[in-house]
Amino acid sequence: MHRNARGEVANVKPWLTTEPKLREILHELRSREPIFHRPEFGSARADFAGMTEDTFWEVGASGRRYSRDHVLDVLEDRHQVDLALEDTWEAIDFACQELGRDTYLLTYTLLQGQRKTRRATIWRRYASAWKIVFHQGTIVEDDTSE
Repeated sequence: MHRNARGEVANVKPWLTTEPKLREILHELRSREPIFHRPEFGSARADFAGMTEDTFWEVGASGRRYSRDHVLDVLEDRHQVDLALEDTWEAIDFACQELGRDTYLLTYTLLQGQRKTRRATIWRRYASAWKIVFHQGTIVEDDTSE
């Protein structure tokens, strides 16, 4: 149970909650999402490889599992065409949870035109960089949340 500033019980949505101690990390990771679509972090295969753990994998919106090598191949092909043709993407409703030492779960909603997906990325912090451990996107069919 969570109480607001007046001591009243607040309706907390855990998927939108970030502990105050994680606000700086939330801000840092938010600037890196959606993953692989931030040109300031690179746009070449070597850049994407550097962003991911060797054991990285993802579950796409289709429910299919994709290996790191497959994702890197797709990204390499995608970035050889003009990315300016992509839809405008809007990422909202970010939240961050600490999973373990230097390991964090970042969740958010991605709006791509009419397509809406819920996203989850597990990030690990190293002394010199952030690396992605896992990513999942799930298409939102029914937007009722409890």
